[in-house]
Amino acid sequence: MARKKINGIGIEYELVGDAGAPVVALTPGGRYSKDEPGVPELARELAAGGKRVLLWDRPNCGLSDVSLEGETESTMHADVFAQLIRELDLGPIALAGGSAGSRISLLTAARIPERVTHLVIWWISGGPIGLMQLASYYCGDPAGRLSRGTMEDVLAAPCWAEQVRRNPQAREYLLAQDPDAFIAKMQQWALAYAPTKESPVPGMTPEFFATLKMPVLIMRNGRKDLAHTRATSDLVHELIPHSKMIDPPWDEDEWNLGTKRRAAGKQAGPFVSWPKAAPIILDFTK
Repeated sequence: MARKKINGIGIEYELVGDAGAPVVALTPGGRYSKDEPGVPELARELAAGGKRVLLWDRPNCGLSDVSLEGETESTMHADVFAQLIRELDLGPIALAGGSAGSRISLLTAARIPERVTHLVIWWISGGPIGLMQLASYYCGDPAGRLSRGTMEDVLAAPCWAEQVRRNPQAREYLLAQDPDAFIAKMQQWALAYAPTKESPVPGMTPEFFATLKMPVLIMRNGRKDLAHTRATSDLVHELIPHSKMIDPPWDEDEWNLGTKRRAAGKQAGPFVSWPKAAPIILDFTK
């Protein structure tokens, strides 16, 4: 476990595997930490297959600092990720991630295409309902709580509660926010999730997609997954003509099943099947 200041934000990260081995950076979804069940297990499988794996907590996730900087939360994550890779001198590097991790991997690869050798993505968030749910959960709920109360009420929002519990900086940072400025920032960040005909992935313009010349592997989204629609993965595949698309190694309803488990208080959350992807990632990036 290590920590580094990137763009003024404290970032927790970990390198798994032998120094000098080809590097894969693994990014989970939601605001889940790098230690969420399934993520470190996938890292160990990749390391056993000859890779060195970068695990990291994005800003607002795990033990990394909470920050409201950035035009959007996703662009802040991608800017920090790209700079973290530069400062750790990890290129050439393969990027892999699911859900929000797929979006951040796409945005980061578009920022530093010269360093990225391969891109492996799954559970690509998209679709009108899925994107509007993201805006409501991450922005609408905390802003609504504040409009009816105080910043103390924001701390109890599900999207912040875990960070506040684990990280004293999260509580201090959020309580220090000006309420009007916080609501304005949530309005700004929510707008980033507005569905558009230009791109299925928030922040990924056609120009960004055009920079992705490296080999790209897409694991197809499930048919019943409203958070990551089948149409989204199909359209990303079209926008990256040289990409390869395959069925995932887990049940196509895995996201729905995993979120149900987590809502029931079980530790076997949405990522527990991710180690099944290790042979696929190893083969694609060899």
